[in-house]
Amino acid sequence: MAQSWEQLQEIQPVVLKMLKNSLNKNRLAHAYLFEGMKGTGKREAGMLLAKSLFCLQPQDVYVPCEQCVNCKRISAGNHPDVHMIEPDGLSIKKHQIQQLQEEFSKTGVESKKKVYIIAGADKMTVNAANSLLKFLEEPHAETTAILLTEQLQQMLPTILSRCQIVTFKPLSPIRVVEQLVERGIDPLLAPLLAQMTNNLEEALALSGDDWFVQARKIVLKLYEALRKNPLETMVALQESWFLHFKEKEQCDRGLDLLLLLLRDLLYIQLGKWKQVVFLNEKQRLEMFALQSSSKRLTEQMSAVLEAKRKLHANMNTQLLMEQLVLKMQEGSTFV
Repeated sequence: MAQSWEQLQEIQPVVLKMLKNSLNKNRLAHAYLFEGMKGTGKREAGMLLAKSLFCLQPQDVYVPCEQCVNCKRISAGNHPDVHMIEPDGLSIKKHQIQQLQEEFSKTGVESKKKVYIIAGADKMTVNAANSLLKFLEEPHAETTAILLTEQLQQMLPTILSRCQIVTFKPLSPIRVVEQLVERGIDPLLAPLLAQMTNNLEEALALSGDDWFVQARKIVLKLYEALRKNPLETMVALQESWFLHFKEKEQCDRGLDLLLLLLRDLLYIQLGKWKQVVFLNEKQRLEMFALQSSSKRLTEQMSAVLEAKRKLHANMNTQLLMEQLVLKMQEGSTFV
């Protein structure tokens, strides 16, 4: 993930430009809320902003050197005027915010500046959030607050109104693929992982997950059964799918894989080979694509999307899958 301003420029150019302008004009807000999906560089951007404020030898007004004692201490998490708060268990407690307030009531140890970063700010208890609110309402001079969240809708409106909200865009699949290959992931697997998740760490975890390897095989097996007859399809569900995709989240992931498989078949029919993500199965997919119509594939994709909606509405997964495969076989004409 972004460890330097150059890397942040690549993945979050809009965020970088905004922070750069604020630093150049010496107009930093007293409180920021960095919001966006996991893995989009929020924490790293918070650390870079802290370094840019304390760096002893900045390369520019805003680019920290990463070599001075302040930069190194911030990276190591032991700078006396930069404080990081993270959830204690499942939540951020009131006493954590109170400790922060006590710390900030003292004069800066080495300068007047102080920075605090609250990771998982949406996980504050009501009491913690109210304590923080008082802190935000009476900001100390030269104090910068940086709140990080993946769940903007969970934040108190009163806190949102006192922060400058900075949105971190999801990483592009192309960027995720590049990062995965850089980390040693098979280039044939990386495009599929990048479609499954926007989060680099989650994609890396999936790449070595035996459950995910088996999930891909089962999805292909189900599609092959769909091309034959309802009896074989029900057997595939009973013998493979239901045993592997037991939880709601697992079933959702299986439906995502099925959707990507159908989309690949459409791309192959359109000659868009660069868009295909099941790269380890290109030959089989080419055969499947020749034996189906684009209209049928489009209808089947719609059926899978509808099944995902029902799943999120808590429909029984077994009934849902049985209905889905019957729907996908309706009037099926594999020619």
